Amino acid sequence: MLAGQLALVVAALFTGAAVYVNVAEQPARLDLDDRALLTQWKPAYKRGFAMQAPLAIIGFLLGLVAWWQTGQWAWLLGAAILVANWPYTLLGIMPTNTLLMATEPATAGPDSRALIERWAALHAGRTALGFAATLIFLWAQMS
Repeated sequence: MLAGQLALVVAALFTGAAVYVNVAEQPARLDLDDRALLTQWKPAYKRGFAMQAPLAIIGFLLGLVAWWQTGQWAWLLGAAILVANWPYTLLGIMPTNTLLMATEPATAGPDSRALIERWAALHAGRTALGFAATLIFLWAQMS
């Protein structure tokens, strides 16, 4: 079933991108001074959002199609968990993003660094949701 296979691939892409941020990009950016840290975070966040947000929606839609085609509840569950990244981001992470975006790099300091560290911890929740959706889609594909 093509929709299910594509849902799995999209969820894995979402998860891979989220893992990259947590394991490679964030630790590297924390080596920068406070101004450079904030300056780097702003465009990286915008580009990451532009990539990951559509992946969550596309994976959700493909999971719904797979559920509709098969009637297997696991596809619906995986789709719901993947799209849960949207409300999680809007309600849980966006307040931190808003504060960071409003901060001028010239005024960056320990407070903005602490916000970026908090943002990374919150972003790990997105990574966990992606992993869960990927594993559920894999399980559904194997059933």
